[in-house]
Amino acid sequence: MKRASTLLTWWYLAIGGALTTAGAAASDDRVRWVLELVAVVMVLGTVVAARVRHLLTSSLSLLSAGAVVAFGLSRLLPGDTAASTHLVAVVAGISGYAITLAALFILLDRRGVNVRNGLAADALVVALSAWVIAWPALVQPIIDRWGVSAATVLHSMHQPIASVVLFLVVTLLLDTRNRSVSAWLLGGAITLQVLADLVDDLIDAGHLATGFDRLAMPLGIAAAVCLGGAFLHPSLTTLGRTQSDDQQSTLGRLVVTIGSLSFPVIVLGATSATGTADKVVRTISAISLAVLVTVRVVHTVRANSRSQAALLHGAQTDELTGLPNRNVLLQEITNLLGRSWANDQLPTLFYIDLDRFKNINDSLGHAAGDQVLRLMAHRLRDTAPEAATVAYVSGDEFVVLHPMPSSEDDALAVADELLAVLREPFALDHGDVFISASIGIATISATSSSSPADLVRHADSAMYRAKDEGRGRHAVYEEAMKDRVTHRLAVETALHRATDRGEMRLYHQPILDLFTNEVTGFEALMRWQQADGTIVSPAEFIPIAEDNGVIVSLGKWALLEGLTQLRCWIDEGVCSPRATMSVNVSAHQLREPDFPDTVSEALTRSGVSASLLWLEVTETVMINDAELARTTLTRLSELGVRIALDDFGTGFSSLSLLQKFPLHRIKIDRAFVRGLAESENDRSLVRTIIAMAKALDLDVVAEGVESKAQLDLLRDMKCKKAQGYLISHPVPADAMRTTVAALERIDQFLPLHRGMSTN
Repeated sequence: MKRASTLLTWWYLAIGGALTTAGAAASDDRVRWVLELVAVVMVLGTVVAARVRHLLTSSLSLLSAGAVVAFGLSRLLPGDTAASTHLVAVVAGISGYAITLAALFILLDRRGVNVRNGLAADALVVALSAWVIAWPALVQPIIDRWGVSAATVLHSMHQPIASVVLFLVVTLLLDTRNRSVSAWLLGGAITLQVLADLVDDLIDAGHLATGFDRLAMPLGIAAAVCLGGAFLHPSLTTLGRTQSDDQQSTLGRLVVTIGSLSFPVIVLGATSATGTADKVVRTISAISLAVLVTVRVVHTVRANSRSQAALLHGAQTDELTGLPNRNVLLQEITNLLGRSWANDQLPTLFYIDLDRFKNINDSLGHAAGDQVLRLMAHRLRDTAPEAATVAYVSGDEFVVLHPMPSSEDDALAVADELLAVLREPFALDHGDVFISASIGIATISATSSSSPADLVRHADSAMYRAKDEGRGRHAVYEEAMKDRVTHRLAVETALHRATDRGEMRLYHQPILDLFTNEVTGFEALMRWQQADGTIVSPAEFIPIAEDNGVIVSLGKWALLEGLTQLRCWIDEGVCSPRATMSVNVSAHQLREPDFPDTVSEALTRSGVSASLLWLEVTETVMINDAELARTTLTRLSELGVRIALDDFGTGFSSLSLLQKFPLHRIKIDRAFVRGLAESENDRSLVRTIIAMAKALDLDVVAEGVESKAQLDLLRDMKCKKAQGYLISHPVPADAMRTTVAALERIDQFLPLHRGMSTN
């Protein structure tokens, strides 16, 4: 289709070229008149065709047709006939330019050029410059020759408005790097039309002989032909698309505008006034042009100042919260360090981080999370002391820089006030949400040699200490925290190669059947002993592995190692062939698309049946990315692997998880088991969990059993399986034979209830 349209365009231009040549060669005015009429009809046909093919909008189609008709009338009505006819021709020509102006403004606006931002003013400067030139060159000679009339008065508007049209065409061509064929043809059409009218004006002013009117009509025909070609070519659709090159367009407009100011100066300097009226017109025109240029320059300077201020504000302000960003905060700290303050002042940084903010994004969506951040910013601004700077750092982290606390107690009071206001519910579109925050506090001494970035890190370290201590509280930075950060970095670095160096170990905690004293399974637990003998606690390295993603490779190793060990124990008779292996799975592992394949490969390589593998997941893992977790766990269940819900009862959506996910076991969290002997509430909760599991046909394991009283109560509640320090601590693989043998022999503290029903 495009190829056919392109071919048609070139045929049209070829025919138009023949018409133009014929018009230039014809000596009979009637022949030229007919050729002009044919050209007008042809271009009107292309306008209709462009509209039918949806290359032009309705408004642009009507404006284009109106301009063609107006220019056609201006050419077809000869100027040497009756005065009224000549007046109609002049009005038609000016109307054609006015309509063209409207069409060009619409076109530029649709291309993304802001016509209100200086373009109209630049066009006015060009128009007035053209008037200053046209007055002595065309308007005054026409008035002197033909006298003052409606037609001669309108002649004074002819070239200024035509100059504005040319200016907009130049703007259109400068508006994009890739100028289409239609754009060039449109520019050529308007340029030829302006030249044709200029020839007529020069003839009317007496600068050209009347014989030159034979040149004007071919130029008009050529203009119509180019315009028709622009409407036929398929690239016409690109004229209305937003593809501005703002820098190039603005620079081009500036060059054209400045250039247009040069010619009036030259003309006024090269010609002298011929009378009082001429002097008055020249003076008023020059003053008007100077005023207009001054106003335009002032507007430009102000617009640039506003743009720079907006850019500076955007560079220093977070768009979501409207707060100063990290760069502004660091500059404020730098300024504070650069000046002295009174002895009773203790400038303080408060590093604020929302607790479990990710749950808001995951459960309610990022729009709700953004709403929380905006409300958080508003509360901090309202609550922070007047002299303080409130800044947004990143994620869900904010910093308040208070330069005027009188003591550490004063700073702690400010922190308490911030915590209190943040504990109040956040009214979201989804309803009220309660969120706590942790605050790290770092004071700045007058003799501090720390950089602003170091001071922010100090407050950040204190904030993590507050989180470690239970969240929803504040902590003050101490130098020891720096050592903690350094130690964490060292642990994180060493963790990357711990598996390769053979430093990782698996310890196993037996899971016991409380009614047969049979070891029915084991939970694999990672331990890390570094080459120098240093033991790194799982509570320390597991969160770090979660943060940096190393948990994926560690989990893969633990899975294969645990299954391989189970196979050895079964083959060596250490445990029953029905014994199972439980392996913990992290959120990072579930997000891996090939995790089910990893599990399948580990089962194959170890030679262990899928039914002997339990994968333990927490509620948080399933809540944070519910759909992905459901898909992955379903694929694992289809392999024959069984899924256990670890730490059951500590989350807020446990019951819904039991319905939505393919679960086969729930593990009662040690927090409930710990209080069994002392708390009736805990006993009621555990009793309810066991009954619910039985109703749902789920296996149950109680974790953290540490006393005989707890064990007896679990038996009374008909909880079949348990694990904990009373039964066995986690032990290395080579100690499991003796551990299992001891558990199966000892009945002093684990008396068998042979007659008790296990249902």
